[in-house]
Amino acid sequence: MAGGNAIRGSRVGAGPMGEAERGESAPRLRVSFWCANRHETQPSFASDAQVPDIWDCPRCGLPAGQEEANPPAPPRNEPYKTHLAYVRERRSDADGEALLAEALAKLRGEG
Repeated sequence: MAGGNAIRGSRVGAGPMGEAERGESAPRLRVSFWCANRHETQPSFASDAQVPDIWDCPRCGLPAGQEEANPPAPPRNEPYKTHLAYVRERRSDADGEALLAEALAKLRGEG
């Protein structure tokens, strides 16, 4: 008698595989998108789905558009700002001096 399990490599509830058993697949539409680095991406969409104007390039992460000659511009990255940089945007040096004088007067018990 041969040893082993007759259903080895199978899982419980697994049925036959193949197109006939799964049914017909939905009609698909492949659309080309190009990024600023000239990478082409061809995602597949259902034929009745709305195709987006912009798609992220899987190779470089830049936005990609459907026009090869005119891809979307890369996003402009703002440099990291510290808390002090944000404060300096909101307040002038004169405002800062007035706030400092007020705080020092409170600490000294003058106000």
